Amino acid sequence: MRILSVRVGPPATHPVPVGDGEAPEFFRSAIAKVAVEGPVGLTSRGLAGDQVEDTRVHGGPDQAVLAYAAAHYPAWRAEWGRDDVGYGGFGENLTVEGADEETVCLGDRWSVEGALLEVTKPRSPCNRLAWYQRREDLIQRVRATGRSGWYLRVLAEGNVQAGAGIELVERPYPGLTVRRAALAMMNRSANREEAMTLALCGALADDWRLRLAKEGFRRR
Repeated sequence: MRILSVRVGPPATHPVPVGDGEAPEFFRSAIAKVAVEGPVGLTSRGLAGDQVEDTRVHGGPDQAVLAYAAAHYPAWRAEWGRDDVGYGGFGENLTVEGADEETVCLGDRWSVEGALLEVTKPRSPCNRLAWYQRREDLIQRVRATGRSGWYLRVLAEGNVQAGAGIELVERPYPGLTVRRAALAMMNRSANREEAMTLALCGALADDWRLRLAKEGFRRR
């Protein structure tokens, strides 16, 4: 595995797609990230220079870094008939080669040039992503395809940079892939066994663990 791009950015104002004759609307988000060359500091709060707009649902230790599979971009470009969809198009901090939601597992620990990261949960797309990419059906397509991206927490601080290799140093939950975790959460009412497997994952982000516990998915 390898990091192809490291990206950070502050909140900014973006237009919401509207129909002809409708009044313009706007939203605030830090989804537009720019590539950074050279080493970038990484702490438990995320990458140096990176920010979030809505701290109620973004950021925090369990969502310090968002990773996205580089392999997904050709698929999106082909599906949308657009050539302007490149790295950073899904608001990720790290665009990664050699990993995707079918191969990365919750709890995977990545060593990157001395820093240590741990996979915590799939990314759940929101309207801001759909507005940013001007695709009304994007949330549904991400759920259907599984091309969501995933979050990581920082266990040991350090630096990361484009071109750096990623070493998988620990996999405590083999089989509990990012894709499987996303499906378990989406289908938790219909498949309680899978939801319980997800709830018992020690690496799971606290917000998902609390949500599952409130719905009765907890160790008896």
